[in-house]
Amino acid sequence: MTDMNVKLLQAMSLFGACLTSGLVAGLFAGFAYAVMPGLGRSDDHTFVEAMQKINVAILNGWFMFCFVGGLLLTVAALLLHLRSGNGVLPWIVAALVLYLAMFVITGAVNVPLNDELARAGDHVADPAVVRAHFESRWVTWNIVRALVTTVAFAALAYALVLHGRATATPTPPSGGEHSAGAHVVQDAVAQSDWGRVRSQDPSWGTPRQQA
Repeated sequence: MTDMNVKLLQAMSLFGACLTSGLVAGLFAGFAYAVMPGLGRSDDHTFVEAMQKINVAILNGWFMFCFVGGLLLTVAALLLHLRSGNGVLPWIVAALVLYLAMFVITGAVNVPLNDELARAGDHVADPAVVRAHFESRWVTWNIVRALVTTVAFAALAYALVLHGRATATPTPPSGGEHSAGAHVVQDAVAQSDWGRVRSQDPSWGTPRQQA
């Protein structure tokens, strides 16, 4: 595999990890500042029913692609940058640790709460009790995982910037340097022409010839 191909894979994996983690962070943040505050103003029955339906609807291919893809692409970016030596690796490692923390929070807190809510069934005898057991804890840990995933996204975005700087094509010389080089070339050409004239007419340049 050529160096160009490696750099391309590094950039693609970083961009994909950044994109998917950003989408997941946005999803959790949307729940934190819009969905849950909105549902918090509803009655108990509406809250329980709405969350049950959301928890079913969210298990789709797009969500799973971003949720799991963010982890897999971050791991791929980490493996591809193991020997890069351009300062990108520490940021990818930090992002991976944070993304794994989000996985742990989701699996240990939010998913079990969702499962308990689902087991309450369609016809909940006492929705106030179900809501009281679910809402506060789920909302709190969703905010935590939203913050964690957002920081992971920021770390991946900065890693992508560092990768771009490290692999950027060198810029051409500035205008001043180019002008100085042009003057050197022009002087060399002038001297070459002067030498050619003198070789053709040895008397050129004597006081008589100049007069």
